[in-house]
Amino acid sequence: MTNPTYSPAALRVSDLTQSGPTTFELIPNTKELEVLRKDLDLVGLRKVRLTGTVSPVGKRDWQLTAKLGATVVQPCVATLEDVQTRIDSDVVRTYVVEYSDPDDIDVEMPEDDTVEPLGTHIDPMVVLHEALALALPLYPRASDTTPVEVRVTEPGQTPMSDEQARPFAALAGLRDKMSDDGGT
Repeated sequence: MTNPTYSPAALRVSDLTQSGPTTFELIPNTKELEVLRKDLDLVGLRKVRLTGTVSPVGKRDWQLTAKLGATVVQPCVATLEDVQTRIDSDVVRTYVVEYSDPDDIDVEMPEDDTVEPLGTHIDPMVVLHEALALALPLYPRASDTTPVEVRVTEPGQTPMSDEQARPFAALAGLRDKMSDDGGT
């Protein structure tokens, strides 16, 4: 088993104090921003900051509580124009010694998806990367774009409309027609 590579911002768990929170502020440098931008397939990324604390929970577990801030630029899903979004979100991760892997087929999906296994380090850069990826708009749209309707079918066939794709709409129409005819 190889040792994982930690960022310079990583906090060694054995160095953390049990008597109170350890504060941190992570502002990625130009090289780290470029790696994040490429990994997340962004057009632009700036004003990135993760500020928070790592606090003891019980005798052996730890909780990271932080605020993530970033300005991202993504292509619009309709026009490919640049769309700028400001992200400000709260981040919480709880690192536990006795962690059961949810990927194990015998384990149900945990209700708390902020729980992570505790290793030798807690790496705020990894948390920043994951939290930023989760906070990104899935379908960024330029403010002046209208919804796009896409209809596809085999060559030579008429594409199905949205109304035709709703089978109960036709039944409701038939019911309304029958009630207008007096039920006959």
